[in-house]
Amino acid sequence: MSDDEEIPDLVLSEAKKVPITIITGFLGAGKTTLLNYVLTEQHGKKIAVILNEFGEGDSIEKSMSVGQQGELFEEWLELRNGCLCCSVKDSGVKAIENLMTKRGKFDYILLETTGLADPGPIASMFWLDEELCSDVFLDGILTVVDAKFCDKQLREQKEDGDINEAQRQIALADVILLNKTDLVSAAEINALRDEIRKINSFAKLKETTRSKCCLDDVLDLNAYGGQGHASMEELFERRGFHKEDRHHIDKSVRTVTVEVEGDLLQSALEDFMQNLLWEKQVKTSQGDVTEILRLKGVVSIQGSPQRLVVQAVHQLYDSQFTTPWAEGESHITRVVFIGRNLDKQVLQDYLTKCVQSNR
Repeated sequence: MSDDEEIPDLVLSEAKKVPITIITGFLGAGKTTLLNYVLTEQHGKKIAVILNEFGEGDSIEKSMSVGQQGELFEEWLELRNGCLCCSVKDSGVKAIENLMTKRGKFDYILLETTGLADPGPIASMFWLDEELCSDVFLDGILTVVDAKFCDKQLREQKEDGDINEAQRQIALADVILLNKTDLVSAAEINALRDEIRKINSFAKLKETTRSKCCLDDVLDLNAYGGQGHASMEELFERRGFHKEDRHHIDKSVRTVTVEVEGDLLQSALEDFMQNLLWEKQVKTSQGDVTEILRLKGVVSIQGSPQRLVVQAVHQLYDSQFTTPWAEGESHITRVVFIGRNLDKQVLQDYLTKCVQSNR
């Protein structure tokens, strides 16, 4: 390669970052089967798989490595198809640090959580941790759902009234694999698909048997980047925004999409996000506090020629300017709220005030 053909430093820097996808789902949903599929198929990708125990105390689901002979690996094992596999008991950060010492042997990371884990804190760790972000970036969250038992899991009532784990895992997902569809009827699949869509209408939903899927459906999502083949703008057009959404207030976990015309004042938007996520001052018309699990939005900001992509997981949020608005294109803000106690009219009014603050 000549000097004129050398790769720019910026490109080299970006190439060093490795995407990581978090895989979550209840015990028996098919996470291990999915990983076994990834580790044994000849897909041409060099994927590192981390099987870990997250959360506090003893877990019901014990991580197990999924080598072809069922061996338990405490150290990294390089498989014949170019993948790497490891079973670890330390923290997720430590596992990633150990993995990055083998940089160059893989180009993607899949990280499995335990069945009862809330993927939100784990996602936040890889999303906004500046030290980790120098090596890896969060590509998205994949939730594996058991078609036979999901309905029962979704209806579980926790003693403290909190949102149960199955709802959290679906709400936070960027891709949902509805697995074991061969064990239930077509009517049951349709009913479950509708229930999943009520909780999270934004995620890509794929039906699978034995967790077999096209890797293009679950990798390279760039769900937290706001650009790429699964850009926020494209997702809103294809599945995240529905004009037929009706006003409703629901105490269960649901998706509500709000659309506002006009440019928002960025400082007013920041105040709204802080009141919503930190101060918990946003309430329904009945006085119930709005609980946000995930938020995604494409926002038109006063004075900016570019779209602002806003994302939140629990109490953490981030924003970045991405693609420019086309000449003559209507500047419309669209925000998807996924959580509990969502009052669409209240949320609409808050965002409308961000426009009025500007006038």
